[in-house]
Amino acid sequence: MQPAHHLLSTASHLSVTGRWALLAMLAVGALGVLGLLAALGRMRPRALAVVAAAAVVGTAGIAATVWAAYRPLPLQLSARDCAAVAAAVLGILAAVAVLARAPRSRRAAVAVLAAAAVCLSAVGVVNRDLGRYPTLGAAAGHRPQQTAHDVDFASVPGPQLRVQSGRPTSRFWQPPLRRTADGVLTHVVIPGPASGFVARPALVYLPPAYLDSPRALLPVLVLVAGNPGSPDDWLGNGLADSLTAFAAAHDGLAPVVVVPDALGAQDAEPLCLDSRLGNVDTYLAADVPAWIAQNLQVDTDPRSRAIGGYSYGGTCSVQLSVNHPDVYPTFLDISGQDEPSLGDHPGTVAATFGGNEEAFAAVNARDVLARRGSPDVAGVFVAGAEDEEYRPQQQRMFAAARAAGLDARYYELPGGHSGQVWAPALAGELDWLARRTGLLAASD
Repeated sequence: MQPAHHLLSTASHLSVTGRWALLAMLAVGALGVLGLLAALGRMRPRALAVVAAAAVVGTAGIAATVWAAYRPLPLQLSARDCAAVAAAVLGILAAVAVLARAPRSRRAAVAVLAAAAVCLSAVGVVNRDLGRYPTLGAAAGHRPQQTAHDVDFASVPGPQLRVQSGRPTSRFWQPPLRRTADGVLTHVVIPGPASGFVARPALVYLPPAYLDSPRALLPVLVLVAGNPGSPDDWLGNGLADSLTAFAAAHDGLAPVVVVPDALGAQDAEPLCLDSRLGNVDTYLAADVPAWIAQNLQVDTDPRSRAIGGYSYGGTCSVQLSVNHPDVYPTFLDISGQDEPSLGDHPGTVAATFGGNEEAFAAVNARDVLARRGSPDVAGVFVAGAEDEEYRPQQQRMFAAARAAGLDARYYELPGGHSGQVWAPALAGELDWLARRTGLLAASD
C-alpha cells in the first residue's frame, strides 16, 4: 500500500483544468440539476419564474461587479462563465425555496446536496477559464514544490575570475567534472535610481552553469508577470519546471532569468510607460539592466538579452522591445494587448499623458511600428485560441510587426486567457530564445 503522504502528494498534483476534469465537473453539475428538478417536484410555475428571474438578476450583478472591478484586466466572465454562475445562483435559490417549504424533509436534503454539486461544477468551469488554480493542491492553497532550490541572494556565489564565454555559448561550454545538479531561485529588490520606481522584490533564477566553476557567461531573459499579480506568479506558470528541464537537456545551460516587479503593488496599473502613473519604462529599460550588469556575472551583449511576459507582461515586452531595441532586441509576447490600456483609449491617454494623444502615440508600440521599422528586432506572439478579448489584439500586433519588417511569428495554443496558454508558451519558446540570444547554435 502506498504511504498516505504519497497519495496526498499525487492527489495535490491532479489537474482541475484539463479536459477530463472539465467533463467530470460537468457530470457533477448535470447530476446536481437532476437532483434539483426532483427536489422541486411540482412547485408552482409562478414560484419557479421568480426563482429564475432572481437568478438572472443575480448573475448580471455578479458579472457587472467583476467587469467594474477588474476592467481592463483579463479577469472577465465569458458567456460560458456567466452560464455557469447563473446555474449556481439558480441552484442556490431553488434550494432555498425547497427549504422554505419543507425544511426538515428528505427533499430539502436532496436540494442542498444538489445545489452544492451545481455550485462545485460552476466553480470548476470558471476556474478552468481563468486558470487561477490549476491543480487540487493549488486550490487548497499549497504552493507547488519547485524543481529549483530557494536560496538567499546573499548566498549566491559572486563573480569568478575564470569564466567560459563565446557565442554561441554551447559551443564553448565545457561542463566541469563536479557539476551543479540544479539551479536556484532567489529574491532581491532591484532599486530604481533612474526611474524613481519603487518595486517589490524581483524573482531570479540561476541555472546550474551559472553556479558551476568555471562559470558560463549566460544570456538573460527578463520576464514580466500579469496584472494583478507579482513576480512569483511566474512560478505558478511552470517557470522553474521549464527551466530545470531545459538545463537538464543542455548540460546545465539555460538563460539567467530575472522577473522584476513592473507594478509596484498587487493591483496597481502603472502600465509600461513613463507617464503620470510612474516611470516603469525607464525602470525596465535602464534600472533593471544596470542592476543585472552590476550584480550578476552574465553576458552583457544586448543581443544576449530578451524580454517576455504574459497578459500585462506581454504588452510590456513588445512595448520595451519596440521602444528600446538596443536594450531588448528579442521579445516573447504571450496574450498581450495591442496597446497599454486602463479600460478605454481616451481614459488611458487622459490618465497617462493628460489627454495628449501625440505623447501617447510617441511611445505606443503599434504607433511606433507604423512610423519606423525595426529590422533588428525579433519576436513571437502567442494567444489562446479561446481568448476572445486578447487574441484579436495579438493578431493586430503581429500584423503591425510584420508590416514594420520585424522577424515575427504568431500562433495559438488551446485555452483562454490563462496559464493553460502561458506555461506551455514559455516552455515551447525557450529553445528559440536560447538560439536568438546566443546560448545555443542553430544546429543544436
